[in-house]
Amino acid sequence: MIDIQQNSPLVLLQNLGFWKAGEKIKRTSVPGESNMNLVLRIETNQGSYILKQAKSFVRKYPQIPAPISRIAFEYQFLRQLDSNPFLASLSPKVLHYDAPNHLMLLEDLGEGSDFLWLYGGQGPLTSEEIRDLVNYLMHLHQLEITNFPATGAMRVLNHEHIFDFPFRKENGFDLDSIQPGLQEESMPFKTDTDLKQRIQALGDRYLADGKVLMHGDFYPGSWLQVASGIKIIDPEFGGLGDAEFDLGVFLAHLDLSAQSEDLSDQVRKHYLLPVDWSLVQQYRGVEILRRLIGIAQLPVSLSLDTKKSLLARARTYLLS
Repeated sequence: MIDIQQNSPLVLLQNLGFWKAGEKIKRTSVPGESNMNLVLRIETNQGSYILKQAKSFVRKYPQIPAPISRIAFEYQFLRQLDSNPFLASLSPKVLHYDAPNHLMLLEDLGEGSDFLWLYGGQGPLTSEEIRDLVNYLMHLHQLEITNFPATGAMRVLNHEHIFDFPFRKENGFDLDSIQPGLQEESMPFKTDTDLKQRIQALGDRYLADGKVLMHGDFYPGSWLQVASGIKIIDPEFGGLGDAEFDLGVFLAHLDLSAQSEDLSDQVRKHYLLPVDWSLVQQYRGVEILRRLIGIAQLPVSLSLDTKKSLLARARTYLLS
């Protein structure tokens, strides 16, 4: 496997063999923060592309092993969207897939930014943005799937960090290093037998193959705002599962970014497919918990009291 690094010599990239005749690489840059994979914007004399390569670990947390097969899974996901013009228009097109080197060359959707700024309280989502995001999920959850692989290793990895690791009493992760006092606030959720039983049952359901294609990580870091509108990226945690999971994650991040309850109501109003909203609430609750007391922290600017209130709300979502 060719190990591409952020500072790889251009000659290494030039020799990968998928460029057009006479195409020469001019420069590379990092288009934005990527938690899982190496991601580079590659500019040539004929265009601009996004190169994505999986490694055997999580890019942001190198100490955490991760299935290198995730790039193949994402490739299969994106190819499924080709049959739906709406979904294809909101997703990057695969230009080249290199299985031996675990990389893809993708269409460059253009200069833009993700929505991580929401966590800093810099403004709300608009009603139009909510409709666009819900429309993506509705089209995705109705997509007719052909020859899609069964639940993969990435789902198992995600399961550990959503339903297991955050609720271990001794998991080696000192939450006080994130915010003083957070470790103590987390303990009731690590020792609540009823809550942990509900989370375990929910996790078992998450691991089973469902009937719809879900994105699997539908949060502001996977939403990209470019000149032509909102695009959706990074479906490597996706696969056949519950529509309720995508909706629960969506709503949880409206909570975590302090969006108004009116926007959550709009999600429910615009999502018109049959769905179990009590199951949505359970997924919503566990996503809030794992983002506040698990290792997958967000750039939130929340006081300890606010986090305490969100944790209590999440428990209600799970057990009510």
